[in-house]
Amino acid sequence: MKKRLYSTAAITLFTGILLAGCGDESEKSSTGNESEKDAFKIGVTQLVQHDSLDQAYEGFQAALKDSDIKAKYDLQIAQGDQNNSQTIANNFVGDKVDLIFANSTPSALSSVNATKDIPIVFTSVTDPVAAELVSSLEKPGGNVTGTTDSHPEAIEKSMKFLAEELGAKTIGTVYNTGEQNSVVQIKNVKAEAKKAGLKIVEASVSTSAEVKQATESLIGKADALYIITDNTVVSALESVISVANEQDIPLFVGELDSVNAGGFAAYGFSYYDIGYEAGEKAVEILKDDKKPGDIAVQYPQKLKLVINETAAKEMGIEIKEEWKANAEFVK
Repeated sequence: MKKRLYSTAAITLFTGILLAGCGDESEKSSTGNESEKDAFKIGVTQLVQHDSLDQAYEGFQAALKDSDIKAKYDLQIAQGDQNNSQTIANNFVGDKVDLIFANSTPSALSSVNATKDIPIVFTSVTDPVAAELVSSLEKPGGNVTGTTDSHPEAIEKSMKFLAEELGAKTIGTVYNTGEQNSVVQIKNVKAEAKKAGLKIVEASVSTSAEVKQATESLIGKADALYIITDNTVVSALESVISVANEQDIPLFVGELDSVNAGGFAAYGFSYYDIGYEAGEKAVEILKDDKKPGDIAVQYPQKLKLVINETAAKEMGIEIKEEWKANAEFVK
């Protein structure tokens, strides 16, 4: 499929419809008339469209609305293409937006490359220090801050569950080696897997169209699957789920939206929550006039084990009674 940028007009129209459907009055004055003069211009750059990133964007908007900040959003989707991400960021600089909300590591990197002046708030970034977005989590520096989509204990707990509760020995994983976010996570997965006595078998992809074939290549090599928060793979998660269901392979995932989509389980958090927390940082910048570089980057605040009962049945996994004391269940 030919990759392209959504036109600004089309996306702005779509965003307006979406906000109207959610009852968002961020672009209207108290009299109900649009108040362009008083509204902040916020450029939203997002690598791809999938549930997790979309939820983060919704959370971001909600935080600004709850703080009575009027905003006009320009949502741009890069269709998984880093070059598109850079073009989007450059266009936002040319449009002189008041703030850029960067939803993914590639989106944040492009934004930082495009401007050192316009405030940037990111989310859905696994390791902002390793990606060289910020100097440190406590004192980001420059014009950047945000929230991460990596909890320090999530991968460790996931590997332990796979080994101790499911009796897995070899874990298969699919990821895009071109995503900095994913490279960092896989490094951590390997380290925690080794501690848990697990072997990792990898399959790499560069586009979402390759995900199903890559997953199928792991059949017979892995007795469980673990999918990190890789944007390319998560955008085609239904392909992974179909293989897991057909082959009765337990599918552990990296975040809760993927559990709701059909993954077996995850130690995760809500992307809506980290989007909301990123929005709160934007409020500090726009309303309280704080400098982004002085606002600490934040980890997800709520980590929990969630198990999909329907997915467990599809994958031939028997729910243990003792899991019920520590897990939240969805169907």
